[in-house]
Amino acid sequence: MKNFSKLFALLAIVSLTFSCVEDDDFGVPDTAPVAVELDGPVVTIQALKSAHEQLVLDRADDAGLDPDSRFDVEAIQAIRENTVLEFGDTDQYVEGYVISSDEGGNFFEELYVQNRPDMATAGMIVSIDVNPLFTKYDLGRQIFVDLENLAFGLENGVYTLGVKEGDQVEKIPASEQDNTIIRSPNVGRLIPTVVSLGDFDESLVGTLVQVQDVQFSRPDVVRDQGPKTYAGEDTDEFDGERQLISCANGASAVFSTSTFADFKSLDLPTGRGDVTAVLTKNFFGDTFNLSINSPEDVDLSNQDRCDPDFLVCNNSDAGTGDQTIFEQNFETIFAEAQLDDQGWTNVNVSGGDERYEDGNFSGNRYIQVNAFGQDDDPMIAWLVTPEIDLDDTSDEAFSFSIQANFDQGGLLEVFITNEYTGDPTTTNWSQLEANIPEGPTGGFASGFTDVDAIDISCVEGEEVNIAFKYTASDPAGTTTRYHIDNLLVTGNDDD
Repeated sequence: MKNFSKLFALLAIVSLTFSCVEDDDFGVPDTAPVAVELDGPVVTIQALKSAHEQLVLDRADDAGLDPDSRFDVEAIQAIRENTVLEFGDTDQYVEGYVISSDEGGNFFEELYVQNRPDMATAGMIVSIDVNPLFTKYDLGRQIFVDLENLAFGLENGVYTLGVKEGDQVEKIPASEQDNTIIRSPNVGRLIPTVVSLGDFDESLVGTLVQVQDVQFSRPDVVRDQGPKTYAGEDTDEFDGERQLISCANGASAVFSTSTFADFKSLDLPTGRGDVTAVLTKNFFGDTFNLSINSPEDVDLSNQDRCDPDFLVCNNSDAGTGDQTIFEQNFETIFAEAQLDDQGWTNVNVSGGDERYEDGNFSGNRYIQVNAFGQDDDPMIAWLVTPEIDLDDTSDEAFSFSIQANFDQGGLLEVFITNEYTGDPTTTNWSQLEANIPEGPTGGFASGFTDVDAIDISCVEGEEVNIAFKYTASDPAGTTTRYHIDNLLVTGNDDD
């Protein structure tokens, strides 16, 4: 392989010094680590990642690509995802501490390991055709992996160590387990890295993190039929994906649980607090996911949720009206500029150019919004209706239809006001409790979902505006694409 020797020169040998470890003996406590006898030098997980990246850049250079050019970013990423670093005949080992457990069924035939028990700076998967693994490689266990004839590369967005098959890294055969993975007697005390939702980055993937003061999204847990389960809903296939929301900054992240997990049918906790999880990626490798080892890693015991104060009108007759007060199905909107001409406010307030735009499929026209490919972090876009006169009617209700596609988190919220300033950022809004549906993570929903009519009968005035606010971030991986249609306000004539 080209530059093979140069790549291995990058794998710096590190001394065998360990911290925060305990051994297996049950006698007098001894915090000193136990030396592990190996027949070769030890390299770090970061050294493997650096060697892989050097190979990627060499191949990019051969292809005439410039890593500093934004026009070549996607092409280089494609090379990165299809590059496998092979180790061949080597006496080197890589060290790691186990941070995943398959005891609860949420991980399968893989060990997530990070470079140290605390303040981890690099992580990866050791892929092996063995189940269970927790009985031998418990949480915090130090291991050394013999790199001879192994391979290293990105699989589903996570650096993975295994054996090469084609352009992929596959599982180490079960027959090679004891020859390949050396179990140390040392067990580290795992301390997760505290990180805010919205601040995930690639360097943390494959490590143990903790997100603090978070809660599951309101549609996931505040429902008439009770909270959703971790992954036991009829719509859950392979994984149940739920939304965690930060009470500090409103950012969101995907919380993923395997449908094979023992705890899949448990109800999600409804409170707020902290979650400790492995930071990983979804099947497509393009969205950060949080995956826990057991429900004990979810401490949401504070029942004082940080939900917004929704408008509450308490009118049992709302939605019974037969008079159409406002209606828009976008069938005559062929360009987003037409919305401006008709009195709509359509604006990106985060500094970017992307806003709501017209869309159509199979003869149906609608308005769509999507942060995919945008640099805004986050992207915040508002779509505000023209004035709606609610002065001479009663029992008003607002309804609309939504199609959620490529659902990767992000928020679509709905607001109302009778004192619109012309600038959504300076207006005093009341938030409406709209049950925005979830969509598939890897494609388009099968159709639009009608959102339950919302009681707005306590809002009076000739100049009432309703607004959609979209908050999402491509850099953070929260880029759900929403299609909006069939806006309708109904009521009864006061006369």
